Amino acid sequence: MPGMGGSPGTGNPTVVAAFHSALLRQLLLIGLVVVVAAVAWNLLRTVQYRRAVAAGAAPLALVDGRPSVPEPAGRRLLRIGFGVLWIFDGLLQLQSGMVLGMPATVLRPGASSSPDWVRHLVGVGANIWSDHPVQAAAATVWIQVGIGVLLIVAPRGRWSRVAGLVSLGWALVVWVFGEALGGIFAPGLTWAFGAPGAVLFYGLAGGLVAMPERAWAGRRAGRFLTLGMGVFFIGMAVLQAWPGRGFWQGGSRGTLVGMVISMARTSQPGFLAGWLSSFASFDAAHGWGVNLFLVIALAAIGVALCTGRSRVIVPATAATAVLCLAAWVLVEDLGVFGGVGTDPNSMLPMLAVVAAGTVALVRPATAAQPAVAPLPVAAGDGAAWWERLAPGYAARVLAAGACLVVILVGAVPMTAAATNPNADPIVSEAVDGTPNLVDTPAPGFTLTDQRGAAVPLSSLRGKAVAMTFLDPVCTSDCPLIAQDFLRADQQLGQSGRTVFVAVVANPIYRSVAATQAFDREEGLSHVGNWLFLTGSVAELTKVWNAYGVQVQISPAGAMVDHPDVADLIGPRGRLREVLDADPGTGSAAGSSFSSLLAQQMRTVLGA
Repeated sequence: MPGMGGSPGTGNPTVVAAFHSALLRQLLLIGLVVVVAAVAWNLLRTVQYRRAVAAGAAPLALVDGRPSVPEPAGRRLLRIGFGVLWIFDGLLQLQSGMVLGMPATVLRPGASSSPDWVRHLVGVGANIWSDHPVQAAAATVWIQVGIGVLLIVAPRGRWSRVAGLVSLGWALVVWVFGEALGGIFAPGLTWAFGAPGAVLFYGLAGGLVAMPERAWAGRRAGRFLTLGMGVFFIGMAVLQAWPGRGFWQGGSRGTLVGMVISMARTSQPGFLAGWLSSFASFDAAHGWGVNLFLVIALAAIGVALCTGRSRVIVPATAATAVLCLAAWVLVEDLGVFGGVGTDPNSMLPMLAVVAAGTVALVRPATAAQPAVAPLPVAAGDGAAWWERLAPGYAARVLAAGACLVVILVGAVPMTAAATNPNADPIVSEAVDGTPNLVDTPAPGFTLTDQRGAAVPLSSLRGKAVAMTFLDPVCTSDCPLIAQDFLRADQQLGQSGRTVFVAVVANPIYRSVAATQAFDREEGLSHVGNWLFLTGSVAELTKVWNAYGVQVQISPAGAMVDHPDVADLIGPRGRLREVLDADPGTGSAAGSSFSSLLAQQMRTVLGA
């Protein structure tokens, strides 16, 4: 009679409810920060106004100073465009399927065709997410929304450059752990499927925003961007044309055909699925011609962008828009469907970078001026810095500060989760259900421990007891449960107040020698507060019946079938909780159960 076990589905209500609860708590904190920032801005305005009036100055002294030169158009396009994209990506993270679906349906599949070292690297991030799904999912929402809003509300100066750097840093984290380095080491790398990773363009945009504004003076930034993207497109054309990679094939073997068909099967509006199916059929019939068109189009766009001539680059940018939008719809399927779409894929950010380069080339910025002009105050040169601060600039500073708090609301819990080797208890609750709370006297018994000494349950009064039933010759769940008990003991660090007990659940192999052999195998021999109790068949049967444990001899060997449960007994000898102790599938569920057990033992101790 094994426990419930298994793996929680992506829509597991326990985890989804915990995710929504965490978002709500964090939203309340963010709302408080916004209110504080608004109050601070109003207080500043009030104090400045009163000081100005007291000094005999006109209220016009409080007019916001403006830079004499507007923000470079190309930089503004990058900043606002990628700010909107980050916010949209953050909102996509609100999908319920993200909480548990990210590792299994996004992270690991994305690295499946990459080399072992890339899969190992991605596995680190996937394991962190699997062990702490609620913290990771909520953190991703706030980090990305915070970055997006920060980019939008901080147009100039130091805060704007900070926004760019934060965007660059987070983009690199996502590129490495979330996109498997964009698949650049995978054999099927192609522009049409999103190479070299959508978020790499987010990082590029962040780096460009972080540059000093003087770098945007003249046409230098525009030439740099268009030339860089031109070389990129030429490289993608060569990659697309490379023989032996399946892109010149039509029919069912065609690489592009397979990708489009898989996208058509994603849950989405019917008309989009119809478009994809039609394009897949067309490519199957004309695979060579479709790939030839892609190669020529990519190469032509690349060469045009490398010319540095506005008359050539502007129509090339228009052609890039058409090509990217076609690939976005007919190949990448917009990238947002299926319940675990994390972003709109690579075509929109790629197009945004090309467009920004073109705008910077066509509408060059003049020499940069100071980002913020000081507020003219009639109170004289002795005015404090906060009296000279322009209200508009103060509002942007406070808004930027609030955005950083939003980012930290996500980043701090994620950092804590990444450094915590123990999985969150919510994973175990999702697999095995929440603890069953009871409050009855624990049935008494006297059994023999692994050292041959008689141990009455009453002798453990004054301590919290976690008791389970293990088969000493089991090679499947029982060793895992024993290790969960050991990890819980290590987490608690209160061996003087807790006891971890296992009762033999095998009527055949029940000797003290068998319990000692199990302890040696599992490294439990020297754990002072660990007891593995046994007795006669009659004594064990009495305990099994008292605690509702049904033991059945397996027809295929010496092991027995029995439920995987943990009974928690309080210091006063009362049974307080019954937990399903099935280790589930994978390390996350087991480690999560040890965390849940330690958490509930603390509750029992404090009751």
